Amino acid sequence: MTSTDEGMRAFWRGRRVLLTGHTGFKGAWLALWLRELGAEVTGYALAPRTGHNAWESLRMPVRSIIADVRDGARLRAALAETAPQIVLHLAAQALVRESYRDPLETFGTNVMGTATLLEACRDLPGLQALLVVTSDKVYENREEGRPFEESDRLGGRDPYSNSKACAELVTQCFRDSFFAGRASVATARAGNVIGGGDWSTDRVVPDCVRALAAGRPVVLRYPQAVRPWQHVLEPLGGYLALAQALVDTPAAAPRAMNFGPDPAAFRTVSELVQTFSAAFGGRPGWVADGAAHPPEARALTLASTLAKEALGWRPRLSFEESIDWTAAWYRAHAAGDDMAEFTARQIAAYRARAGARP
Repeated sequence: MTSTDEGMRAFWRGRRVLLTGHTGFKGAWLALWLRELGAEVTGYALAPRTGHNAWESLRMPVRSIIADVRDGARLRAALAETAPQIVLHLAAQALVRESYRDPLETFGTNVMGTATLLEACRDLPGLQALLVVTSDKVYENREEGRPFEESDRLGGRDPYSNSKACAELVTQCFRDSFFAGRASVATARAGNVIGGGDWSTDRVVPDCVRALAAGRPVVLRYPQAVRPWQHVLEPLGGYLALAQALVDTPAAAPRAMNFGPDPAAFRTVSELVQTFSAAFGGRPGWVADGAAHPPEARALTLASTLAKEALGWRPRLSFEESIDWTAAWYRAHAAGDDMAEFTARQIAAYRARAGARP
């Protein structure tokens, strides 16, 4: 491994980490990566919501607390028991269409869940950094066709996007009101993430996998919508780097940061489906859903200049490589492979890629 990877390993080895949302798609990958780095990880989340899920596929030997992030008493008890040095907050209601079906649950989890965590952490002894993960959808989207920067106005028309923008404001408020001179607090905003182990409903890659298995076309709501597609390991590497910067250089580390792919990975939903289908080994095609659906943004892209300048972070996988790695994971899962080992190999390959210069 390169000196960059050695430095990351040295930082995280033995460090106590509380990871909320560890049973989710991104959370499960991050828990495994942290374990590979030698961190002492405690997960705090609800049980997985789908039969297939990344958490159970990876079978990780980390302490797992199954509880609601809105349960302040249980959360404070977990923090007292584990005494984390770093808290990574990924627990969320993460689906746009689900937010239309149940907006109160979405706001409750994403806003009050974040507030409950921040409140529980503000007098926590030994806490060095707290990173709240929100979304690329936190920005007020006027469909101007330019990548969003961290200084752009927050907004969000649908309940999910709005709840994540609210979580940004809640985090800023708690940071300014209660964490000054204590732990460093920041937010991270990532683009549309793909990768193995996502089985959520109303997400395009899981929909592709199910359609390919059934030999039928994928039904798309907005086939021409443009999104900043990136492999799950890309933003996770950014989260780890930002959390480390919050501890090592607290005065200089940014308090909000985008982690998005190269502009070449800004593709339409239909392009993603076609590329994934070919990589997976089938071409069922896609059809447009003729039903009426709640509105979603036509185009959504991020600028990651700040991450590059402040952290030296940049995306390492092309759009095609991200698709290939994702398709390979699902093919291995279908073949009955050991997915903990397979996922660890992908993490190792990415770490080697990310540690390369420049």
